[in-house]
Amino acid sequence: MLDVDVLDDPNRAVVALDPVRGRLLAELGQPASAAALAGRLGIARQKVNYHLRTLESHELVQVVEERSWGGLTERLMVANAASYLVSPSALGQLAPDPARGFDRLSASYLLALAGRAVREVGALLRRATERGKSLPALSIDTTVRFRSPADRAAFAGELSLLVAGLCARYHDASAGNGQSYRVVVVGYPAPAAPASAPSSIS
Repeated sequence: MLDVDVLDDPNRAVVALDPVRGRLLAELGQPASAAALAGRLGIARQKVNYHLRTLESHELVQVVEERSWGGLTERLMVANAASYLVSPSALGQLAPDPARGFDRLSASYLLALAGRAVREVGALLRRATERGKSLPALSIDTTVRFRSPADRAAFAGELSLLVAGLCARYHDASAGNGQSYRVVVVGYPAPAAPASAPSSIS
């Protein structure tokens, strides 16, 4: 089972976003049969089977075991991922593109960058998984509380200089066997959280 399946095909996204199928995917973190799912969700078994066939045809669930008795076959299904994320690729030309000339200090540009990361990392992760390899990545997540807009602006200026300096130090355009990495730094107001919650970096 994948940790995250990035849905870049619009048909797969539509199937996964259906409320009933979404509930089934949530229940299928562990193998279960149509009969068991029908009992848990209070839905007719025939309807559960219909939705399971649709999920299976779009490679969102898979059979892990078949049990036969009395001329009947019971299939145990499991979701192919623990969670799902819809890629902007599923929106085709409606997907945001950072190259379209957004104001680089706008929230719209931040969202376009985030969407590009989902699209690119999703495609890279799929290819790595198909080859049985891991995808090396770096993520930093922390919270900082500024005393004033002036401090926020000063922080942004210093951070920009630090990142530019690091990139200049380690970038080697002549490295034939090197690998290019996209580095994106974003910041936005944090949602309300307990004031006592400590900052952390992971």
